[in-house]
Amino acid sequence: MGAFLDKPKMEKYNSHGEGNNLRYGLSSMQGWRVEMEDAHTAVIGLSHGLDLWSFFAVYDGHAGSQVAKYCCEHLLEHITSNSDFQSALQDDPCVDSVKNGIRTGFLQIDEHMRTISEKKHGVDRSGSTAVGVMISPSHIYFINCGDSRGLLSRGGTVHFFTQDHKPSNPLEKERIQNAGGSVMIQRVNGSLAVSRALGDFDYKCVHGKGPTEQLVSPEPEVYAIERSEGEDEFIILACDGIWDVMANEELCDFVRSRLEVTDDLEKVSNEIVDTCLYKGSRDNMSVVLVCFPGAPKVSSEAVKREAELDKYLEARVEEIIKKHGDEGVPDLVHVMRTLASESIPNLPPGGELASKRSVIEAVYNKLIPYRSDDTIYCHLPTQSSSKFTENGQRENMRTSFSR
Repeated sequence: MGAFLDKPKMEKYNSHGEGNNLRYGLSSMQGWRVEMEDAHTAVIGLSHGLDLWSFFAVYDGHAGSQVAKYCCEHLLEHITSNSDFQSALQDDPCVDSVKNGIRTGFLQIDEHMRTISEKKHGVDRSGSTAVGVMISPSHIYFINCGDSRGLLSRGGTVHFFTQDHKPSNPLEKERIQNAGGSVMIQRVNGSLAVSRALGDFDYKCVHGKGPTEQLVSPEPEVYAIERSEGEDEFIILACDGIWDVMANEELCDFVRSRLEVTDDLEKVSNEIVDTCLYKGSRDNMSVVLVCFPGAPKVSSEAVKREAELDKYLEARVEEIIKKHGDEGVPDLVHVMRTLASESIPNLPPGGELASKRSVIEAVYNKLIPYRSDDTIYCHLPTQSSSKFTENGQRENMRTSFSR
């Protein structure tokens, strides 16, 4: 079972950059987990003569952070230096050959990590999902191995998103069973919640089966999408701690609304992880936001609406506290639940009231600075009983296990 803290760790790691006509911001937060097992990569301008190419990825580790950390430092080099990838770049880059080179890089690093683990007598049993994008001047290559997810917003809607690799997926289940395993409680052998990952070598030791035929496969799915200069808006890469509480369209709508009030991509990324925490995510959370020139721009009307909303919420919090009067000082959970029962206009789409938790909390603490509330991180009850599938659809929450 996964271990959790008494209170979430909300300190964040942030980074941002720009180049190749791209801008990016990222945020990662430990949250409720006792250990931070996520990692990420963000590189604009690649080696081996790929100055106009860029690479971004999120790695969601489990059973330790070793594999995720190693991949964030070395996966890109395994991809760009292998002979399959290099041969694809001769003359005019061939899309299918680039895709094949990316797959080769994944298989190579997985075998390399296995060798390292065996030399250490198998002490490392950690694993990691990986979701990334390699952006060339002409194409976007989405890369997915596991249940982290990436998506592309184009022309104001979700144009593409990767498919999560879950043990219950028919093709994944067939491979697992052919390798002598089983799928119980939606998990490989009743234990691991993902069917593809790097590392996890305890699930990759079936004799007579190749690396992509094991209980857990290191093979990524790679999708090539031709770029659309006028319509491409942004890419979101995130671990399942984000997708557990936000559907694809919800997150895209939320990001669009945030880009209309700020061009600070670190700030937008921080708002994503904070909102997901307040929506009830109990996992580590990491998100990389990559913006194209066609991304939404700051709008004076949107900025005005945002300021009016914040002012309204501040006034309502004060009214709720005063209305309590002789009944005593209400706790923050009572304030949040009261606001949740009201129809509040112009809340950020996708984020809704949870995305304004920091505003509400700030005015509450200003008015009642002495109040110590151990339930301060409790999320709204209307958002605690659901999660979202790989298709971004809501489903009932199952029993929570660690990976």
